[in-house]
Amino acid sequence: MPNYAAMDAATIALVVVPLLLLQLGLMLFALYDLFQEDRRVRGDKIIWALVIAFANVIGPLIYFFVGRDDSRGVETGGVSAAPSASIAGILATWPTLSESTDAAVATAGLTKRYGGIVALDHLTLTVPSGSIFGFLGPNGAGKTTTLRLLTGLATATAGTGTVAGVRIGGTGGDLARNIGYLDQDPRFYGWMRGRELLNLVGELHGLHGAALRQRVGEVLEIVGMTEAAHRRIGGYSGGMRQRLGIGQALINQPRVLFLDEPVSSLDPEGRRDVLEIISRLRGTATVFMSTHILNDVERVCDRVAILNLGHLVVEGPIDELLDRYAQPIYELEPEPQQPGSIERLAGVLRGHPWVREVRTTPDTVRVFVNDPGVAGPAILPLVVSSGVNLVRYERARPSLEDVFLRLVAESGPPIAPPVEIPVTGLDGRGRR
Repeated sequence: MPNYAAMDAATIALVVVPLLLLQLGLMLFALYDLFQEDRRVRGDKIIWALVIAFANVIGPLIYFFVGRDDSRGVETGGVSAAPSASIAGILATWPTLSESTDAAVATAGLTKRYGGIVALDHLTLTVPSGSIFGFLGPNGAGKTTTLRLLTGLATATAGTGTVAGVRIGGTGGDLARNIGYLDQDPRFYGWMRGRELLNLVGELHGLHGAALRQRVGEVLEIVGMTEAAHRRIGGYSGGMRQRLGIGQALINQPRVLFLDEPVSSLDPEGRRDVLEIISRLRGTATVFMSTHILNDVERVCDRVAILNLGHLVVEGPIDELLDRYAQPIYELEPEPQQPGSIERLAGVLRGHPWVREVRTTPDTVRVFVNDPGVAGPAILPLVVSSGVNLVRYERARPSLEDVFLRLVAESGPPIAPPVEIPVTGLDGRGRR
């Protein structure tokens, strides 16, 4: 097969080299002629020498500042994920978390006040080593404040905590060496290239030479940014900047990786890619992920904690939270072209002692019940009495969103003591 790249390079050399020689020759000849003793010129000879030299470099300057385009391919995505086998091979060479009963994150009474405002109130939390931990809560619940305390970016008003066995709030570099952190809204120098940023972060962590080049190459492969590493960050899409942010957080092979809302601003494709990266890190690092996108938590997390108004509401494995707190739900979908069918169904179902709540969408009615033994036989006769025909009637599986909305609604002040669900019958990843 012909080597077209080599052929193109040879063709360019045949054209460019003679032109460069001609240009250099003309410049030298002009300078030689300029400084002849009997050469008269219009103006100062030094000025003309500068003009000759400047004209020789103006072409490259125009190219570097105008002609180059570092954003090629960005508008169409332009980034392909590395093969899973390749990433698995890289992560297999990284240190793995040893089997240990020590918690990756542990806090006791952690509190943060800003003047008279209590952002975090006596948080006591334990995150098992090796887990992918979802830290949930509505806006203003105290999630970002907690991450800032755990990463050493803020100092607690009261309480204690450890991360990867290192006490938070210290002045040494032990904490930074053991963690990685992606801010909710990462900002990078737009003029830098992706590889340059990772090199900078690696050097800050003490990596140099061949070790730095190898680590940067591995991280770029893990986050699927190898092909885009030469481009300027200012031309990156939102998803590419988020991948790069995860990459800089991984450069020191952290034992605990903190991610603050890592997918909140991404489109569905970008969210999928970032969640795949997070999932692949299982066993290599403990991932502490703050988010309010509950479907994503169900996809990748082993355990969750729900925070509201600065208080811990509940913490435990997802499956056990669903078993304990999810309410039985019946979902009814009327046939189309029945005006007012949603309102009629909701009206006949509300007000019964076994009904906890009725929620409606443009297409469905969801009935949350206290006693499914009573509700099951009672719902269909009520539907018949309403005169509405159904295309679907089923008992739906409760979701983490259902649990979240219920517990947050019930956890307004005063706050009941948090419920901690023990780990029972789980494998090493926190799953059944």
